[in-house]
Amino acid sequence: MTEVVPPPSARERHKEDVRTRILDSLIALLGEGIDINHDRVAERTGVARRTVYRYFPDHDALMQPLWDRVVNLAGGAAVRFPDSEAELTSSMLSIYEGFDRIAGLATIVRATPQGRAVRLAQKERRRAAYVSATADAVKALPPEDRLLATAMLQVLHTTPWLEMRDQWDMDGAQMATACRWAVETLLKDLRARGAKPLSEGPA
Repeated sequence: MTEVVPPPSARERHKEDVRTRILDSLIALLGEGIDINHDRVAERTGVARRTVYRYFPDHDALMQPLWDRVVNLAGGAAVRFPDSEAELTSSMLSIYEGFDRIAGLATIVRATPQGRAVRLAQKERRRAAYVSATADAVKALPPEDRLLATAMLQVLHTTPWLEMRDQWDMDGAQMATACRWAVETLLKDLRARGAKPLSEGPA
């Protein structure tokens, strides 16, 4: 027997409408390169400052849904932190093509102080995801080299988009091909090198 889900109440619909308006305001402020805080969001949304705080009680709480909205605009679940080594390579095409779809917004996220703040708000989540996804590949390295290898794999996974777009006029599919090749080459090297320090060159 199928459970009948009651329709949302007027109060629930109002709350969702206010939340959506706040999120739309966050995207608009980011797109205009304006520093994001509760006062500016309240002014742009047309709601009371205390209402914005009720939905998003601190600055980090504002940054998280803003990041989620950017990810959703770029393709949702296809554009997220990897949860395995296999996903490092398999997700690249959807990520880079997703950035192409929101090129203006993706450029702001990559190239402005406001966008940097949004990205830095995800720093701990990002690092934890890549440490987990690459743990097996780097496990034989000396401890000090594990950080270097993990950071390089993370950078190659998503970061070159703006540089490759601006300097080489590439589209997302081309970027994904190049970056996937680079990541697969590094992973192959990591498998072959064992505990050989990175400072000694390729395996």
